[in-house]
Amino acid sequence: MSRMNPDLDRLQPYPFEKLALLKQGVTPPAGLEHISLGIGEPKHPAPPFVLDVLRENLDKVSVYPTTVGMLELRQSMADWCTRRFKLQDGSLSAERHMLPVNGTREAIFAFAQAAIQRSPDALLMLPDPFYQIYEGAAYLSGAEPYYLPCLPEHGFIPDYDAIPADIWKRTQLLFVCSPGNPTGAVHNMEQLKKLIALADEYDFIIASDECYSELYFDEEKPPVGLLQACAELGRHDYRNCVVFHSLSKRSNLPGLRSGFIAGDAELIEPFLLYRTYHGGAMQIQHQLASIAAWNDEAHVLENRSQYRHKFDAAIKVLSPVLDVKTPDASFYLWTPTPIDDDQFTRGLFEQQNLTVLPGRYLSRPMADGRLPGAGFVRMALVATVSEVIEAAERIRRYVETL
Repeated sequence: MSRMNPDLDRLQPYPFEKLALLKQGVTPPAGLEHISLGIGEPKHPAPPFVLDVLRENLDKVSVYPTTVGMLELRQSMADWCTRRFKLQDGSLSAERHMLPVNGTREAIFAFAQAAIQRSPDALLMLPDPFYQIYEGAAYLSGAEPYYLPCLPEHGFIPDYDAIPADIWKRTQLLFVCSPGNPTGAVHNMEQLKKLIALADEYDFIIASDECYSELYFDEEKPPVGLLQACAELGRHDYRNCVVFHSLSKRSNLPGLRSGFIAGDAELIEPFLLYRTYHGGAMQIQHQLASIAAWNDEAHVLENRSQYRHKFDAAIKVLSPVLDVKTPDASFYLWTPTPIDDDQFTRGLFEQQNLTVLPGRYLSRPMADGRLPGAGFVRMALVATVSEVIEAAERIRRYVETL
């Protein structure tokens, strides 16, 4: 019998472990170089000016960083958030409403541990299909996950109207993922305002994971955010609301492990206390590099331009054989498959030496037994333009054999 926390036994294998088992025993064509669209790891070059700041400050490894982070960093993040989401000037205070985090993954997981008040009835709501960290955060916080199906008939946004009052009453924390992973769907302003009203009525926290918010396709229509909805409501204290943002996707800096949590100061203050014990301080050289990244938009515009080109090229190749559409945002194509998604993935690897991720691996069964992610694959268009076009051509050739 394990002497560790028994909730660890509830954690399910990560999707990529399942994917490795699916591909086990399959020998792809030796003449085709492997292309992976399976992992959502940005492959565009990091901004050179950010790397320069890192190099110039390597001596800072001899200094202990503080958990709260440099005020200059928090100010740069607050200023960016205020500009991007049209917040009231000064309402998002660097001193009270912002915390740097080592990437949104660790912060999302840690926030649930600090936010959940343990009880047998505690629920943590999360979208389905989902980023698996949400589920693990629920289990280790002592809450029960409550899955919200994201189905095509609702634009891949949960049907919040279908949730009974007794479930809302038990909910302590709601994870929103907008733009969504894996679907790319974006909550609109009215949906976010509705959730804020529900949070007031039933007294729960909304934690919005917005790390794909800067990967969109129409420069005139950037995805709205939770704090932006608060601002439109005149809710300048951001009560019950926090957001997570990251430089990983926005600035092609996944290895920097740099992001932030922002929002309700009455939630940020105790979370800082938790992080002080948890050891969540960001290295000073990473803080300085992050300031440079948050203060620049030119590289973000170029990043979006590259993704726009890749999506246009991939969809042009694939649309004659698959129902592919440009998502609201993100770098994923969430694509229906003509056969079971896991068999599609295995056959594609076997015939074309190309990896995608079956949607069922990102999903849990609904009450009727259906998996919201089944029948889809997630394609991460993170490779170079030429590789994405080559990948699309291989997928098309494979589909034409089915």
